[in-house]
Amino acid sequence: MCGREWDLLDEVFAPVFSPSTGIALEFLGLNEPTTARPAGSFLEIGCGSGVTTVMAALAGFDRVVGSDISPRAVENTAVNAERHGVGGRLSAVHSDLFSGLAESDRFDTVFWSSNYVMAPDSYEYESVHERAYVDTGYRAHRRYLEQAPHWLTPTGSALLHFSDRGDLPALHRIADETGRELRTLRSERVREGEYGQDMVEHMLIEIRPARGR
Repeated sequence: MCGREWDLLDEVFAPVFSPSTGIALEFLGLNEPTTARPAGSFLEIGCGSGVTTVMAALAGFDRVVGSDISPRAVENTAVNAERHGVGGRLSAVHSDLFSGLAESDRFDTVFWSSNYVMAPDSYEYESVHERAYVDTGYRAHRRYLEQAPHWLTPTGSALLHFSDRGDLPALHRIADETGRELRTLRSERVREGEYGQDMVEHMLIEIRPARGR
């Protein structure tokens, strides 16, 4: 991907089989080399193999953190950071969303390409790998909407990569319940490729505190 070779460990989400990582990189402006140096710090929730976090570091972010609930994904991100020479500016942490961060941490960009397929509350994961695709009762989405703005610098942005394969009305309902406003910054319809010929709309959504909250 991105003209580079990457290590991929067992049980870690394979970005080549889904367009989601490529779309995320495009949304964030990280898919091609650039002479413009991004400002400040970048946090990715659900870093997986580390492609997005490594590309953020290569783009010039001063500090990059990748967080993942899977220990194998954390290891994979660290391996790819070293492979591409950004280990000094990129750290990978084992974390359930923000739980593994220091309370004082703040970021200019917080980003999550979410597991937007909603499953019933009673659904039981059969593997850690499933957490890359499925969120039971949108509990992780609720926590992200509630907590992401807390981890921002005063001028920072909390971003969510979502798609119409998820339950957009439920996401907006959760936003209302948690005092958040959602603003779609970008959208693009793409063919799912390896998983079928369906056209799926991907969205980059900004999360803001609701006015008056």
